[in-house]
Amino acid sequence: MKKLSTIIVLLALAIVSQAQVSRPKLIVGLVVDQMRWDYLYLYNDEFGSDGLKRLLADGFSFENTHINYAPTITAVGHSSIFSGSIPAIHGIAGNYFSDNNKFVYCCDDSTVMTVGSTSKEGKMSPRRMLTTTIGDQLKLASNFRSKVIGISLKDRASILPAGHSADAAYWWDTSAGHFITSTYYMKELPSWVQEFNKKNHTAANFNIKTSNLGVTMTFRMAEAALENEKLGQGDATDMLTVSVSSTDAIGHKYGTRGAENHDVYMQLDKDLAHFLNTLDAKVGKGNYLLFLTADHGAAHNYNYLKSHRIPAGAFEYNKAVRELNAHLQSKFGIAPVFGEDNYQFYFNDKMIMQAGVEKQEVIDEAIDFLKSDPQYLYVFDEEKVATQTMPDFFKVRMQNGYFRNRSGAIGVVTRPQFFGAKDSPSYTGTQHGQPYPYDTHLPWIMYGWHVNPGESSIETTVNDIAATVCSMLKIQMPNGCIGKPRIH
Repeated sequence: MKKLSTIIVLLALAIVSQAQVSRPKLIVGLVVDQMRWDYLYLYNDEFGSDGLKRLLADGFSFENTHINYAPTITAVGHSSIFSGSIPAIHGIAGNYFSDNNKFVYCCDDSTVMTVGSTSKEGKMSPRRMLTTTIGDQLKLASNFRSKVIGISLKDRASILPAGHSADAAYWWDTSAGHFITSTYYMKELPSWVQEFNKKNHTAANFNIKTSNLGVTMTFRMAEAALENEKLGQGDATDMLTVSVSSTDAIGHKYGTRGAENHDVYMQLDKDLAHFLNTLDAKVGKGNYLLFLTADHGAAHNYNYLKSHRIPAGAFEYNKAVRELNAHLQSKFGIAPVFGEDNYQFYFNDKMIMQAGVEKQEVIDEAIDFLKSDPQYLYVFDEEKVATQTMPDFFKVRMQNGYFRNRSGAIGVVTRPQFFGAKDSPSYTGTQHGQPYPYDTHLPWIMYGWHVNPGESSIETTVNDIAATVCSMLKIQMPNGCIGKPRIH
């Protein structure tokens, strides 16, 4: 009888063991802000063996991954990557978008307070995002035993990836020269963050984002969170989201070529190598699943291209708003366009209503006026984009990027390599936001747990990242996800 009981117990344990779902100890979502796909190869000969080359050699690279919406903007990119969704569903229609006839910031939240400084930089939360993220789904799947933490110099790049139920999100307060958070997450900074800030602060108002130090500081903070929060050390799978912002700030200032852009990617490669080695030491090689991608790409500087006889130019949005308002003033007696952003024109509905004018009449007149400008390939009514005459390539992306009452009333597609900036022969920087490959073609590399080396040129989208990660973890994908799993 004793022998029979032992056999029954062993069988029961075997059944339980077989029923357990295999998952990594840690998920790391790494976003390199403004990293064009071709940067993987532009600087490849100079990368070390332990950073980006390690990911390419030992990971799986989806070489043909694109953004499937416009505008291709930071807040939209981070929301779409981690939710597997699009602006038309998750609601983050830009860094700034419309609310009650004015622009609002994507993460602004007047109901919370700054934690870690006396500035207003911490009055932020993910409440304007309408969908869940990978981290939220991980929390749900583990009955909220998983830890989820977001880190970036930019608030939106820390908050939106981590999701609604995150344990913490930390971002840089330039006025204070250190990392902060908000009361959405906690009442005071953990002691380890306070200690980190003492050792790693900068002078107040120093713009760390335009410095290579910003890359190093971001990874230092990620490694500190890994160590002090014991991520990947518990019974449930944890998640760490990391977004590198300095690559974007430096690109905006100096463009996609030159010493500054080169140097920041050399720094990225070096710090990434250290980060991967830290993950190996703290979590264990093969025990974590990491993906690397970007939130958007960038156009080449128009002066740089024109110097090589390649068509390019600037879309001066402030000038466009002034000229459009002047025309509408002469036609209707009002100047109802309160701004342009995300390659969209925003209208003051209250002003139009008070003038006793039909909004559709104003929109139609504005579209006719804008169409006379040769810098625009297409000008369209955002609400009626599905019926507009333009290639499906554009139409689908514009539909995916439109959220009623948050997006602008009129959208434009400029000529290729025409982007929002001042038209000046001394301009050296870059911008992004359009549906063209230079803004949409991104790196996507899966590395680590249950990932076999390789690459594929199959067409994928940023929405597929969340779908793939959740499929590998055997958890439900985010509630607005439209992506497809690419690794099973």
